[in-house]
Amino acid sequence: MTLNCAIVDDEPLAVELLVSYVAKIPFMNLAGKYSNAIDAMKGLSEHPVDVIFLDIQMPDLNGLELSKMLPATTRIVFTTAFQQYAVDSYRLNALDFLMKPISYVDFLEACSKALQWFKLTRHTEKTDKQEEMKSIFVKSEYKLLQIDLDKIKYIEGLKDYVKIYTEDSPHPILSLMNMKAMEQLLPSSRFIRVHRSFIVQKSKIREIDRNRIVFGDVYIPIGDSYKQAFLDFIQK
Repeated sequence: MTLNCAIVDDEPLAVELLVSYVAKIPFMNLAGKYSNAIDAMKGLSEHPVDVIFLDIQMPDLNGLELSKMLPATTRIVFTTAFQQYAVDSYRLNALDFLMKPISYVDFLEACSKALQWFKLTRHTEKTDKQEEMKSIFVKSEYKLLQIDLDKIKYIEGLKDYVKIYTEDSPHPILSLMNMKAMEQLLPSSRFIRVHRSFIVQKSKIREIDRNRIVFGDVYIPIGDSYKQAFLDFIQK
């Protein structure tokens, strides 16, 4: 498998360093390099890539802002000299976060993560043609956890985190990601968002009480903007 990548950085020396690193890795192909986020946004819309090595501090449009405009299928590796951006990178579900000056070993490790992610994703896509996805992987602390979809009851969003409630554990799984990313990760055939802070598994709904979904002693509200879609689901 070969991954197409792009480099976005306003420092010419930083760009050339990463270009030299890409040339040493047989499964990486450099498809573009950009000195600012504006040019990158235009170029990547016409020629999308699998992985983008994205500097954060740039004039006009910074890397964090650009990352929100990229397709969900593009994996982002942030490159920066400022440690304080690490939390922001996890909030945006970045694949990795590399501190400048970037060593070849760290760069190679990030590329290997990307390769593993795409292998898993493309394998899953092939499998999904034969059977529905059965599990997901989420980051929890410093681990990747596999969660069976059948066991998920509902997900609650808390600012930059989600809490995943399952049938086989009295405590939720806490993951640093936002609700939008979680919603994109879950199959819409099985899960429905009923509130800005809640996603529920359709098959687990057993009781609805006065515009609230009941899970034991937990009452999940149905938000006004999600009410029609939920009613459509119930009627079907």
